[in-house]
Parts: sequence; structure tokens; C-alpha cells
Amino acid sequence: MFFQKKKSKSKASMDSSDSDQLQHVEQAPILSDLDQNKQQLQIIFQSCSDVVFRNFRIGGKYNAFLVCVDGLVDMKHVDHMILKPLMYDSHTDFLGVSPIIVLKEQSVAVGQAKEACDFNAIVTSVLYGEAAVFIEGEKTALILDVKGWEMRSIEEPASETVIRGPREGFNENIRTSTSLIRRKLRSPNLKLESLQIGEVAKTEIVIAYVQGIAEDSLVQEVRHRLGRIKLDSVLESGYIEEMIEDAPYSLFPTIRNTERPDVVTANLLEGRVAILVDNTPFVLIVPVTFWSALTANEDYYERFWVGSVIRFIRLGALFISMNLPAIYVGITTYHQEMVPTNLLLSIAGARQAVPFPALVEALIMELTFEALREAGLRLPRQVGQAVSIVGALVIGQSAVQAGIVSAPMVIVVSITAIASFTIPQFSMGISMRILRFILLILSGVLGLYGLTVGTMFILIHLCSLRSFGAPYFAPVAPLNISGLKDIFVRVPWWNMNSRPELLSGDKISERIPKGQKPDPQRGKKGRQPS
Repeated sequence: MFFQKKKSKSKASMDSSDSDQLQHVEQAPILSDLDQNKQQLQIIFQSCSDVVFRNFRIGGKYNAFLVCVDGLVDMKHVDHMILKPLMYDSHTDFLGVSPIIVLKEQSVAVGQAKEACDFNAIVTSVLYGEAAVFIEGEKTALILDVKGWEMRSIEEPASETVIRGPREGFNENIRTSTSLIRRKLRSPNLKLESLQIGEVAKTEIVIAYVQGIAEDSLVQEVRHRLGRIKLDSVLESGYIEEMIEDAPYSLFPTIRNTERPDVVTANLLEGRVAILVDNTPFVLIVPVTFWSALTANEDYYERFWVGSVIRFIRLGALFISMNLPAIYVGITTYHQEMVPTNLLLSIAGARQAVPFPALVEALIMELTFEALREAGLRLPRQVGQAVSIVGALVIGQSAVQAGIVSAPMVIVVSITAIASFTIPQFSMGISMRILRFILLILSGVLGLYGLTVGTMFILIHLCSLRSFGAPYFAPVAPLNISGLKDIFVRVPWWNMNSRPELLSGDKISERIPKGQKPDPQRGKKGRQPS
């Protein structure tokens, strides 16, 4: 044991010294000796079989080498835009002019080219899919953008499908995602600030906002929260979300995520800020309110009365999904006098053979359904759908016939499940599912009094939450009459004249000028009878 511990300590110290040496090499400046530069890079990329080193001569006169990562660059671009022009088509004598400048301005046919003077910048660029060219006698390397890795095509997001609207969604390439936003928002006021987060592996992050609409204090707060993050690597935007949210212990999401460019663009035009993370299609939007999680982008693509009716249905379904099992258990257990006599006799007859109280019966059914839903999500799509549908039918019918649960409870749980699927945002749906269990237990122990107390605590918590300084329950609390135009109903576009006041602040708040209501009589007044 002693020798093993001593051996492990010595191995750890060796690994630590190797890491320190590697960090020292990365921070070193580029040397004029070509072989030493290559040796330094080979130390940094030791045991990296995908890193390519290519020696060549520029115009047959000057020694040079190129380094890139196979799989992150387009090798055809490397061959035809870098190596071929430099090896066969370059006959330039530098004559006192920096070779790097001559190559960048005359020889290399690449859209983006820059210079680097230290190995840290070289390593970062190479790992991002760029190629670095070193020349004998030069203390500067030329970085050339020849990215060309495989990526997923632009498709409709599976989690945010629409009947009417754009059929495109973000993918894992951050430049494709920014281009989708730029195509919808063709304005120089759209700003895309880039930064890198990660101590071991750096990940590119982009902050998107519209200058002149987004509050400067909000943008500065986003920069500050992102700047203080220290992580080994950022593999998904969920890493960022947990590090910058206002209430990490709250069940309610204070940051919205979406895969749709039209949703991001609409929020940017209202004064919000979007955070894009490389290698994930999910974009974060801040700040958000409770009501924004209950709106779907399709509400704005249909006529206003259609969107308003659907929104009312959605709000009713939200209430049902959170409270229906608790109301049923509370009434049947403590408040039977509230149920009509015929219905009460029917419920009592159905529960006659059930050995469990209503609370235990509801918990059994809810837990079973949640397990089926989770199994349907994790299994392959074809198998998952069959398991969730057949499993629910078979288990429900068998449980009723065996006398474990009653038929009314199966109906209540089924209606609750259907209502929960109407919530557009997945993270908000999970919050409602957890709160359903809390309210169910309170109602089973204290009756409708417990349900009322639990609901009051939830409302108080919602009123106290904030998302990047904005009240989470606004515009209901604090009350803003003009903001109610887009909460319970969706007023016509020609009546949504101003942006949300909590976001615009002192910025330009007018969104649509007044007087654009359709008026067919105006056209008739200007016509003359034939």
C-alpha cells in the first residue's frame, strides 16, 4: 500500500510537471528557427495522430511547414489554396519585405488570414480548424481559415415543430447559427460579440443583441456573468445556463432556450440578449418572464383571434396539469360535500375495491406515467412510441381490473398528462410536473386548504423572482396595463405599438407606428365612379 501510494504520488508529480512544461511551451513566442518551432509544436501535440505537419518549400527557395488538424480543415482547400500556390505558383523574392505580408497579400487565396506571434494563439487557431504556416527566419506565423468539418444540415427542430412558420433550426456549428440570425435581421445594429470559455478546452461563445434596442446595462451584465465562468470545457449551453441564472435553486427556468432562429430574432427585436454556444443548437435568451414560456412562435403567425383562443386553451391546460390531481384527491378525501350526489356515488362505487387511499392511488398512477414518458423519450423513436402508448393502455386497464386503482383516477391522470403536453417550453413543463407532486401531497394531507397554501407560496415565489434584473412575473406583477396586450390574449400586430417597457427602458420603445389598422374605406374614398 505504501509503495503504491508513493508510486501514484510520483506519477501525479510527473504529470503535473509535464503539464507545467506544456503550459510554458504554449506561452512561448515563435522563434526564427524553423526546426525549433516545429519541435515545440510536436511537443504540444504529442500523441495527437490527427495533427498534420507538412514540410514544403515556397517557390523552391524558402523552407516552410504547415500544421493543421485532419478532420477540422478542408484538405482540398489546403492543397489548392495554400500548398499549390506557394510551392508552384510563387516566384516572389521577398527583398527585405516580410514574407508573411507578401504571402497574405499576393500568394494565398484564402478569405481570412491573420498573423500570430506566440504558440498559444497558434494552438487555439489550429484546434478551431485553421491552418498555420511557418517560414524559416520569421518570428510570425500565418493563420489561414480553411475550416471544413462535417456538420448536420439545417432542419426543423424536433422539439419546436410548427404548422405555419419557418422550417429551419440551428445546428451545432455556431457560424451557421449566427448566419441564420443575420439572414432574418439584416441590420448593422445586430452585434455579435465573441469570447472563449474553458480552461482545458476552449469553446466559442457569441453574445447577440441589437444596439439601440437592448439596454446597455443588460448587455454589460451578460458580459460580466459570462466573464467570471471558470470551467474545464463547455459541452452544451446548459453548462452556461446554470452558471448565470438568477435563482439556481428555483424550479422555474429564468433563462429560455430555443432552437429556432425566428424566436431568437423576435426576442432580439424586443430588447433581449441571445447567447450562442458552439457545438450545440440550443440558444439561450435573457431576460425572460413566466409568460414567455407559455407562448409559442406560431401564436404570431396566425390571425390574432386564433392565437388568443389557443393561448386561453394553453393557460387552462397549465392550470389543469398542475392542479387537477390535487383537486380530485382533496375533494374525494376531505370535501365530499362539494361533489354532486350521483357523481359521488359513481366515484365511491369505482373505488369500492381499491385498497389504497386516494393520495397513494394518485401517486402510483402519476409515477407510473412519468416512468412511461421517460422510457418513451430514452428508447429509440419507433420503439419508444410503442412502449409509451401500449404501456399506458395495458397498465391502466390492468390496474383497473385488478382493483389497484379506480377508473376515475385513470381518467384524471390521463387528462392531466394531455394538458401537460400543451406547454411549449420543455423546461417549464418539467417544473409543472414537479409542482404537481408537491401540490398533490399537500392536498392529500391537508385537503383544499393545503392546495391553497401551496398555490399562494408558488405565486409569492414567482413575484419575487427576477431574470437579469427583470421581474419574472411581469407585466402582471408589477402590473403594467400596456404589457397585458401580449399575455392572456394576442392583440393584432397593428395594435402592438411599443416594445416591453421593462426591456427597452430609455431606448426606442416604439415598435409599430400607430394608424396602421386595416381600413378598406380609405381606398374607396379616393376612387372616382367610372
